[in-house]
Amino acid sequence: MKLKLLFAAVLISGVYFGSIAQDSLKGKVKVFQDSRIDSLLVKYVEVNQINPAIEGWRIEIFFEAGNTSKKQAMEARAEFINKFSETPSYLLFQQPYYKVRVGDFRTKMEAEKFKKEIESDYPNAFVVSDEINFPRLD
Repeated sequence: MKLKLLFAAVLISGVYFGSIAQDSLKGKVKVFQDSRIDSLLVKYVEVNQINPAIEGWRIEIFFEAGNTSKKQAMEARAEFINKFSETPSYLLFQQPYYKVRVGDFRTKMEAEKFKKEIESDYPNAFVVSDEINFPRLD
């Protein structure tokens, strides 16, 4: 019986003194940060300025090899820009092909949705994994 009373007294006093301590610290938070976090943040910014690309998806609307493939790729890109000026387009050369890829999509689902929109103009287009530029913030 004495043990139960002692336990109850300790429990009640702990709750009481805990609430007093909590009231005295309201609105006061101390953050202890390792100084190496700042140097890591600076290094992270530097790396992202050197290589601003991230993994994402694009749609390949043209690829061709041959003597006139560069000219055809430039024409295909110009045609795309005229139709969809708000979507970025890129001319690539991956030997022996010239390619035109469009868009900077974070997910494959976004790329597939846009592919559906351009399907009538580019029936042979397909989605590819690629390094993309960071999306623009509006």
